[in-house]
Amino acid sequence: MANFYTDIPELKYHLNNPMMERICELKERNYRDKEEFDYAPQDYADAMDSYDKILEITGEITGETIAPNAEGVDEEGPHCGNGRVEYASGTKQNLDAMVKAGLNGMTMPRRFGGLNFPITPYTMCAEIVAAADAGFGNIWSLQDCIETLYEFGNEDQHSRFIPRICAGETMSMDLTEPDAGSDLQSVMLKATFDEANNCWRLNGVKRFITNGDANLHLVLARSEEGTKDGRGLSMFIYDKNEGGVDVRRIENKLGIHGSPTCELVYKNAKAELCGDRKLGLIKYVMALMNGARLGIAAQSVGLSQAAYNEGLAYAKDRKQFGKAIIEFPAVYDMLAIMKAKLDAGRSLLYQTSRYVDIYKALDDIARERKLTPEERQEQKKYAKLADAFTPLAKGMNSEYANQNAYDSIQIHGGSGFMLEYACQRIYRDARITSIYEGTTQLQTVAAIRYVTNGSYSATLCDYEQVPCSEERQRAEDGGFVHALQCVFQFAHTECVVKTESRFVDEQTDGRGADAVARQRLRVVGSVGFHRAGKVSI
Repeated sequence: MANFYTDIPELKYHLNNPMMERICELKERNYRDKEEFDYAPQDYADAMDSYDKILEITGEITGETIAPNAEGVDEEGPHCGNGRVEYASGTKQNLDAMVKAGLNGMTMPRRFGGLNFPITPYTMCAEIVAAADAGFGNIWSLQDCIETLYEFGNEDQHSRFIPRICAGETMSMDLTEPDAGSDLQSVMLKATFDEANNCWRLNGVKRFITNGDANLHLVLARSEEGTKDGRGLSMFIYDKNEGGVDVRRIENKLGIHGSPTCELVYKNAKAELCGDRKLGLIKYVMALMNGARLGIAAQSVGLSQAAYNEGLAYAKDRKQFGKAIIEFPAVYDMLAIMKAKLDAGRSLLYQTSRYVDIYKALDDIARERKLTPEERQEQKKYAKLADAFTPLAKGMNSEYANQNAYDSIQIHGGSGFMLEYACQRIYRDARITSIYEGTTQLQTVAAIRYVTNGSYSATLCDYEQVPCSEERQRAEDGGFVHALQCVFQFAHTECVVKTESRFVDEQTDGRGADAVARQRLRVVGSVGFHRAGKVSI
């Protein structure tokens, strides 16, 4: 059977990045857990071996259970009855396999039953799962909502809720409403304090909630009466065991059929405040969304990999004019560009996750003790890099996933339009990635200041100055540095388009600014691909 980890050597390459030594040192607090937990790593080598083994287990479950169930789950989908959701039969099998393998609460501390994984190897697990079934990937990877509760909840909430997620219970984040999509400051779900029972009560409607019948919900609601902007919103924890929330319906979607996208009705639902009042949107949702955007970037890379795999396999198998169609330059070129986008996007994803790992670990340490001046400087540096690169990782990889899924169908020709081939499911699943958790246009808004202030170009220059081995240099030429070159070139083109339309008209022969941007990105991607020596597809 296929193993979705060991079959992709690029994953192990990114896992063994030199930055991981610092990440492990911070995450493991110099490996202090080894005295208390027999499964805690003894040192850096032991930690990396542990990550590698867990990734291999994830790849095995994905290959043996999740992937074979994907088509059936896509056809069956979840069911809604009596205000509750029942997963597709294949989804239940998938969840059972992941829970039995202990692959829940992966980033949480061991004292709560977690694995204390850094974000990077966890993100690799999310990519692996999404490559087999992006819909199931949503359900499983929403466990990372617990990061927000861990970061902003109190100790009592930690002890009550985190062990449940580590044991396999599911989560959702309830943000969107019928009149509040991208504009979350318009959220109107009402939160009122019940003095008699010393709790909060939630009333209203949420819409487009992924995994909406989860065990634990993080809910954005309006706690300050008379307010209309983001300053009146707070974050709440709703426990399904308390009752008061019904699923009105499951949305009938284009793709990710296995993931129940729900409309929820809150009827005096009991909830508790997470963190402080008025910071729900301003602080907590921003942290929640950044984690979710990294998750969608991982899902996008998984879908890009799946699309490439399907296109490559078909091109090798399909014969026309007496030879396999992969031997035709037009098809070969298409596959080469797909692989270039996949490799560049994956490099961007994992460099971003490493930035997140370092600043998150230092944030966590700061809750235990005062950081040294050097640590504060390090935390500030990597927090800025994470803020800069998260919208790029999400925006570019979601666009690449859509492009690769499109090209996969094109390689299949007429067969790709038939429901018998997996490429059509991948195409449908990929479409949402550039929409949810912030559209590509919103990612551009988030990223543009780092273009105009020179942060991206400065980072690119920094990386070009880093000395490394000849072997790694060849790989990096097609990896992260190349990805940054794509970003900078694309962003520069967009700025030119918007500020110098006359220049664009003169240079494009009427083809249009968007066409120029796409073509420049295409050329840079193809050149980077060949420079990396990855021509043996």
